[in-house]
Order: sequence, then C-alpha cells, then structure tokens
Amino acid sequence: MSLSTSEKLQVEIKGHTALITINNPAANTFDTESLPALQDLIQKLNADRTIFALVLTGSGDKFFSAGADLKLFADGNPDTARDMAEYFGKGFECLADFRGVSIAAINGFAMGGGLEVALACDIRIAEEQAQMALPEAKVGLLPCAGGTQRLSWLVGEGWAKKMILCGERIKADVAERIGLVEEVVAKGGALERALELAEQVGDQSPISVTYCKELIGMARENAMGEALPYERQKFVDLFTTEDQREGVNAFLEKRKPQWKNC
Repeated sequence: MSLSTSEKLQVEIKGHTALITINNPAANTFDTESLPALQDLIQKLNADRTIFALVLTGSGDKFFSAGADLKLFADGNPDTARDMAEYFGKGFECLADFRGVSIAAINGFAMGGGLEVALACDIRIAEEQAQMALPEAKVGLLPCAGGTQRLSWLVGEGWAKKMILCGERIKADVAERIGLVEEVVAKGGALERALELAEQVGDQSPISVTYCKELIGMARENAMGEALPYERQKFVDLFTTEDQREGVNAFLEKRKPQWKNC
C-alpha cells in the first residue's frame, strides 16, 4: 500500500530516505488532490522514526513543478482562491516543518508554487538547465505559499524584489550565486546528488538533526509566523480585482494582459 493518497505524488523508500516524485504531467502542477496528499504524506513520514530525510523531485526532464494550474483561477472566485491558498499553506508549511532534512532535486523549471515548494525544503540542488521564477504578478496574482517570505530570507530583499516585483526568471548558475540553491549539477544529476546528501544525513543522529534544524530556523520562523497567514489573505484579496481575472485569462488565452490597476 502506497504511503501517498494521490498518484500525483509517488513515494519510494530508500533506506532512511523517502523519495517523493511530483507526477502530474505535463508541468507537475499542484491541485486540490496533491496538496492535501502532500500534507498527509509528510505527517506519515514524521511518524516513521526510521525516516531521516526526504528528497523531492519532478517526473520527466522538463519540469520540477510549475506550481498551481491557473485554470483554477480563471473565473476569479475568491472562495477557490481561499481554498487553494489554504491547501498550499498547509502542505508547504508541513513540508517546512518536517523533522528530518528535506532536499529539493530541481530537475527543470521551478515556477511559482513549484519554486515555493523548493523554498520550503532545507536544501536545494539544481540541474544546470533549471530555471526559477515567481511570476505570479505577471498574471495578477502573488506568491501565496511562502514565496514572499522564504525567498527574502534566502537571497535578501533586493533579489527577492527583483524576482517577484520585476518578474525576473533566473538560471541555475545565478540561483547558486545568490544563495537560492546550494549546488548546481549537470543535467540529470540532481536526484543522484540529493540522494547522496540524504545518505549523509543518515550518518548523523536524527534527534540531533531535528534539534539543530529547529534552532537554525528559530530566528526566521519567529519573524515569519505572522506574515504567512497574511500572505495567503492578500492572495485571496486579489480576487476582488479586475486585474486578477484579466491576468489569468490573458495567460490562458496567450495574449498580453491589459492592466487597469483596479
């Protein structure tokens, strides 16, 4: 019996490591099935004392994950936005709170929520062809799964603003230079390197690792705690605007959006 409640998240146990593969072709997007499944899966892994690390990667060789399927937001329904924001928040915060070490093996495009799930991991390994962005504002949205908070802590306010406010898409070498990823490897090598690191985690005391992780995160989490729910609320607030509907539908219709700033 699979640990995952969704076929969109495939799980394989390798020694003390859980390998999780996002498997929702073509772009490995997250939805109302896979996000609760992620939360449920992390809770199961937390309860299994033989699991010391997890590795998260995407199926195929093009996308790590493109985040949310924008079709969900085309009708501008605030209730849908609120539900999705909660699903993203609970799923990714559960991942961030995993008691062991989480490693993202970024094997392709990591966009929007796809980058945010990597940001929720402890360590990020990117393949040389990978590209990363938080392009939500291009379609009248905003990063609602920790992106405005975790990216700023990792790369500093300037680069966070460049990526979020200017829609800057960055390649793997730049991501490594600014501290967004810890290591860049050749195409096809992210998973192998991530599993090597996960095996190194197995050489450490799992209780020591849990305590160290908690202490390392204390300063950041204390500052971030109030901002994460507010981030999700501002995402929902966008669904009272004309620009939100225009942005999403322009993307789906493959045309340039006409912003009204209202």
